[in-house]
Amino acid sequence: MKSKEILNTTDHRPWPIPNKNWKFYQEWNDAIFLHWQVDLSELQKFVPQELEIDVFDGNPWVSVVAFTMENIRPKHLPPFPPISNFHEINIRTYVKSNNKTGVYFLSIEGGTNLSCIIAKALSELPYRFSKMKRTKNQYTSRNSKLDDILNIEFTIGKKVEEKKSIDKWLTERYALFQDSKNHINEFEIHHLEWPIQTLDITEFEFNYQRFGKLINNSPTIVQYSKGVKVIAWKKHKKTKSEFKNHF
Repeated sequence: MKSKEILNTTDHRPWPIPNKNWKFYQEWNDAIFLHWQVDLSELQKFVPQELEIDVFDGNPWVSVVAFTMENIRPKHLPPFPPISNFHEINIRTYVKSNNKTGVYFLSIEGGTNLSCIIAKALSELPYRFSKMKRTKNQYTSRNSKLDDILNIEFTIGKKVEEKKSIDKWLTERYALFQDSKNHINEFEIHHLEWPIQTLDITEFEFNYQRFGKLINNSPTIVQYSKGVKVIAWKKHKKTKSEFKNHF
């Protein structure tokens, strides 16, 4: 599907796409979603006070998303596979800012060191390198410096024909908010609605010590998606002093 077709499909979005030229194309493929309902007071320790934590039926959520990034490239350039294709794991929560709902990364890892260096330099997102490997039914990651471990063995199930409200709330997000030293950076994105399938987890290990009090049991909801093609715009920087504190 060409970028023009993606941009012309917008009925599923909560607000119009930006009235600016987009900057990057990327694909988020073979995505595993693991979702936890978490304690608000514990989550607040990880989210900058400039952002408001978003909730569903009064409860905040944190998600681990393990997928394969492919074909990431600037608008007018072709992808370069040694850099543009890599496995990625992000741990994210759900926030509000400027009347928009989006995600905030508590952690973000890539499986190719050079890709992490370039992505961090261009986006200011907190990328770090972890050794990752995936097969048809397994996804593993280890970061020796932080002793972070993720291991999932799974079986992909049938297509979800009718999504629940919580399914859409957790997946249909079209903005990312991330803090740097003096700014909150806003990234707008667009893609078609995530196609969702069921997922049966047969083996699961998650050990990120700094999130031990936040994520300390099996996920509440699990999902699989073949992926989406994503259009992204240039980040918008806003100084932290412009925000009101939410905590």
